[in-house]
Amino acid sequence: MTDGDVPTDDPKTKPPPLKTLKENRFEARDGDFEGANDEALAIRLANLEEEHRDLDGAIAAMELSAPYERLSIARLKKKKLHLKDQIQKLKDAMLPDIIA
Repeated sequence: MTDGDVPTDDPKTKPPPLKTLKENRFEARDGDFEGANDEALAIRLANLEEEHRDLDGAIAAMELSAPYERLSIARLKKKKLHLKDQIQKLKDAMLPDIIA
């Protein structure tokens, strides 16, 4: 084949099809962080805290620009509260259980 030629469907030049292992796939969930190392928990915590701050800014902007969208604002506040609960759970998981 020279430059400018259209490739043909010659089976000798085609790479073999990729195989996937469907039986070994699983969905990742937040619950999968159980038993994870501290570094992974710290990264997850930082992401949740950043999302919490972003929601705080979005809520403040919506309250100033569109005070009549109470339902949207209430949904964002509920999501923010849920994030706060997740953040607290992660912080608790990172602290060692020491019985004094």
